[in-house]
Amino acid sequence: MTLDEVEAYLLTLEGVRARRVDGRRAWYVGGLLVARADAPGTLLVRLGGAERERLVTARPDTFGVPPRWEAHAKVQADLSGDAATLRDALHRAWDSQRRVRA
Repeated sequence: MTLDEVEAYLLTLEGVRARRVDGRRAWYVGGLLVARADAPGTLLVRLGGAERERLVTARPDTFGVPPRWEAHAKVQADLSGDAATLRDALHRAWDSQRRVRA
């Protein structure tokens, strides 16, 4: 996926807004982060706990947790990884964040 494809997908989800933070593309729902561009070719997705572990275990070719993100509820996604799994993770992050605001 590209960042444009990530944005196109996320903007189909209710309430998602695109912004730039420190020059990086990011997407929020209700003011809460869903995902943002990270290192070149990667995306940071706001998912933690069991969801994060499930993704990293099931798709280590697509998801990982660099040391700097271990203490955070975030997972790093390789944009060249499995697009369907990445869309699923984005949907889960969106759903989790919107429920916080409900």
